[in-house]
Amino acid sequence: MSSQIIPTLPKTSSILDLWRKKNDRLVRQAKLTGDSRPSLRRQQLAQDTLEGFKELLITLQGLPAAVPALPLELTVTCNYIILRASLAQDFTEDLTQDVQRGLERVLETQNQLEPKSQQRLLELWHSVLSASSLLPELLPALHCLASLQAILWMSTDHLGDLALLLQTLNASQTETSEDLLLLLKSWSPPAEKADAPLSIQDAESLRDVLLTAFACRQGLQELITGSLPRALSSLHEAASGLCPPSVLVQVYTALGACLRKMGNPQRALLYLTAALKVGATCALPLLEASRIYRQLGDTAAELESLELLVEALSVPHSPIHSSTLKLLIEVELLLPQPGPASPLHCGTQSQAKHLLASRCLQTGRAEDAAEHYLDLLAMLLGGSEPGFSPPTSSTGPYIPELCLEAAAALIQAGRAQDALTVCEELLSRTSSLLPKMSLWENARKRAKELPYCPFWVSATHLLQGQAWSQLKAQKEALSEFSQCLELLFRALPEDKEQGAGSNCEQKCRPDVALKHLQVAALLSRGLEWAASKQDAKALSDFLLSVQICPGNRDGSFYLLQTLKRLERKNEAAAFWQKAQTQPAQEETTWSLPLYLETCLSWIHPPNCEALLEEFGTSLLESCDL
Repeated sequence: MSSQIIPTLPKTSSILDLWRKKNDRLVRQAKLTGDSRPSLRRQQLAQDTLEGFKELLITLQGLPAAVPALPLELTVTCNYIILRASLAQDFTEDLTQDVQRGLERVLETQNQLEPKSQQRLLELWHSVLSASSLLPELLPALHCLASLQAILWMSTDHLGDLALLLQTLNASQTETSEDLLLLLKSWSPPAEKADAPLSIQDAESLRDVLLTAFACRQGLQELITGSLPRALSSLHEAASGLCPPSVLVQVYTALGACLRKMGNPQRALLYLTAALKVGATCALPLLEASRIYRQLGDTAAELESLELLVEALSVPHSPIHSSTLKLLIEVELLLPQPGPASPLHCGTQSQAKHLLASRCLQTGRAEDAAEHYLDLLAMLLGGSEPGFSPPTSSTGPYIPELCLEAAAALIQAGRAQDALTVCEELLSRTSSLLPKMSLWENARKRAKELPYCPFWVSATHLLQGQAWSQLKAQKEALSEFSQCLELLFRALPEDKEQGAGSNCEQKCRPDVALKHLQVAALLSRGLEWAASKQDAKALSDFLLSVQICPGNRDGSFYLLQTLKRLERKNEAAAFWQKAQTQPAQEETTWSLPLYLETCLSWIHPPNCEALLEEFGTSLLESCDL
């Protein structure tokens, strides 16, 4: 009678079966949700699944640790970590605590758990894997947990601990090799039994993700540091792994960059073509293609690639997991965002537009350059007050520099009046930032965030002078050149390591840029004096230019030409002889801001070297020195 009133308690195995069924149901629910398009309902369902795993894990860990329950408990721990990291798209520090708790539970069954303060996580792993030799039924779940530990260590760059863990997993504690790629390839997680609790992602799948992600990370790092043959090998390894489309595009692009640097542009283009066929994104391979065409000297193809790049970046980029709600740990999650130094740094649409505009200017396509610069300024300014703070990218230009480049492009294209408009707008925004007295010294103290502002103002006056000169307004041109020089001769740059422009391909020293800007202004004003037959004033400017930059060939040419025109042949011959003994300009190894290089190109006389030699020969023949 009493047996009919008091229900029989289920056996432990029956309880484990119930918990296992709950785990398996949650896994199927997670996979079904993950195969669907994202929506608020699906997101909520995924969160509910995560809560279900959490509740089940709390239930299992609330009981004394027991070997029969540990395979299920460790599997639930792994499922909880995988789902939580997938939903967050990040690896948080508390996930490590979940791993550690799982290890402690294994050691509790063996009465081997020491106080937590006495065992580091790596030591816990060594103890657990040593004990697991007595518990072979735990190995599949432990290897899954170990793969998650490896992912957490890779994501935090604890590569030394990761190598030691892999050596232990490979049962090669005496192995001296620390080649993570080799260790990952050698690691063979044991297969799960058919009746094992279901996993969202098994150890072998996680190992493959680790292998691909590490090969990709290592290949990119080797590419940046210049270890090109090793980078090629690592990237080939990544390409043969578990590469989703977005990662495969990155790997193919990196292979293209590697082959370009190795002097094999044709093979590089094949990889970029393959990247474009993948179809995940075309911006990266287009940017790299422009670099290859530039190396090949195919300017038309280079500019076409950049135009397509600008167009590609104008389309809003959809998130990697937009088509389905991925509830797995994938390779993308282990790859850091590429920084400016990375070959996979694509930049923004405005940065691509600037690259296109600057390359048009550098390659003599002034009309196209002018239009691209005007589009870019409209895009950036948008009618609001632009900030003169440093650009978000260390390789990008400041907005005032863009204005100066735009003005140079407009002058080059014969649109002097438009250039004046751009310069006037720039002056209206920068001149007010400069103090009236002790201009340069106070500018350093009051506007440290604008270290180049005085330089920009001077350069603006130089370009205004060039625009007025193109319009045949000599008086205005001379006034602008003189104002530029008045500002420049107050300048005493202090820090040689700080650039005078942020978009130089090589580092640009302000003392070098200052001297060239002074020379450009002096030669420009000197040419205006010479055009108005005021040779004495022209001579003074040309002489000062060669004093500032000894060995400057343009200044030497115009000085000799003026001395000859003034019939001061003995002075011209003496100067020519002295010029032959002067060393070449060291400053030529330093790059200059593009707008200054463009301005200097207008001043440069054609066939300068040949004419200098011709001058020297005729001068020496007509003089008795």
